[in-house]
Parts: sequence; structure tokens; C-alpha cells
Amino acid sequence: MSASPLIGVLALQGAFREHVRAMEACGARARLVRLPEDLEHLDGLVIPGGESTTMSMLMERMGLLEPVERVVHGGLPTLGTCAGMIALADRVTDGRPDQHLLGVLDIAVRRNGYGRQVDSFEADLDVSGLEGGPFRGVFIRAPVVEDPGSAEVLAEHEGHAVAVRQGPVMALAFHPELSGDLRLHREFLRLVEGARTA
Repeated sequence: MSASPLIGVLALQGAFREHVRAMEACGARARLVRLPEDLEHLDGLVIPGGESTTMSMLMERMGLLEPVERVVHGGLPTLGTCAGMIALADRVTDGRPDQHLLGVLDIAVRRNGYGRQVDSFEADLDVSGLEGGPFRGVFIRAPVVEDPGSAEVLAEHEGHAVAVRQGPVMALAFHPELSGDLRLHREFLRLVEGARTA
């Protein structure tokens, strides 16, 4: 029996502790990623929510931008939630000129597409291939996918994709780590397991 997968959680801002708890509750090992060496020997990576421009600036300051870009483009299974979805996109329709994108998902997103913090909401989502009924999505200053490009759309809300996957990369406009429902973290771990045995 191989050791349980080691999942790195980018720990610069956002709800990274909740992602760590969710991964550990699913039986994975979790490591906080704050420095380039924290990326070594990972089986998967989580890029949590937060503020997307601040996140790219912090990654740059910590020397993480290029190493994260390298491992993600190198095929490391990655889960991005909320701002993490923006970071993984290759197009942001209202991004700042100094905002660096990892560009691994062929999607166009608009930051805070659902409005400000006061416009946060929850919605039941039908997620493709997910058993056990709808998933309660928690949307907080969530991005809107304006064009899913060639990514596979896993869930929609009011005509917009809110969950996409492309190869070993999965991105969600909402916060599964705040829902108390572990199914999407388990789904991501299935991608990780697939990459480990490939």
C-alpha cells in the first residue's frame, strides 16, 4: 500500500487551513507551501481563495511564482478555488496589468464577477460525475468564467461555468473547504491518484 498522497496547500492568504483540514479528513497528508522547497515531492497542490492580485504579488515576493508555474505546467495535479481559479486561468478580462497568471487553464474569468463581499451567496450545484446529490457552493466575491475555452465544464450556475477541469487541473469559483462537504476534495484526490499510478 503506497503512502497517502502529499498535498501542498499554498499558505500565503485565504482559507488554506480549511483546505488542510479537508485534505486530512479525506486521508491525505497536507503540507503548507510558503517557500519554493515546500513544493518538493508533492503529489498535488491546492491554490486557495484570497485576493488574486495580492496572491500573485506575494508569490512573486516569496520566490514562488516561477516554481509553482513550473510544477503546475509540468503536470502536478492542482486544485484552485475562487482566487485560485483566477491564478490558474490564462485570461482575466478585468485583471490588472501587473497581475501574473499561471495560464494553465484555457479559460477567461472576470474577478469578483458576482459582486463584492456583501453579494456573497450559496447555491446548490449539480456537479458532473459527483454522486450524492447537489453540492452546496459557497460563493464569496467569486470569479465568473466568461469563456470556458477547451476546459471541461463540471458545473454551472445561472449560465456560467463555476467548476472546470483540464487534464489534472481542477478549478472552482466557489469555496468547497467552507461547505463541510468533502466530495470535491475527494474528487481532486482521485485525479491525484490517477496521476500517481499513470
